[in-house]
Amino acid sequence: MLYHITQVHTPDNCPIGVGGSNSLFDSAVEGVRLLGRYGANSQHTMYYIVETDDWQALQRFLMPGFKTTTATITPVSEEPLHSTT
Repeated sequence: MLYHITQVHTPDNCPIGVGGSNSLFDSAVEGVRLLGRYGANSQHTMYYIVETDDWQALQRFLMPGFKTTTATITPVSEEPLHSTT
């Protein structure tokens, strides 16, 4: 399953100079494939597209940022929505 994740931190919790945005997630977690990573740096917001079927692995992927960020996780699809009528 694909997920779009929006991860936000406050300016006082910005990781610049202490690991940067790469310190906010764990790309080595087994079972989670990072497909895209984008930053709106002046807004202190990161966007990820990940693929996983393991909810616990997704939580481990985000764990490095748990104390300094909030995350919104949205299931998404590449499939277009078709009318049933």
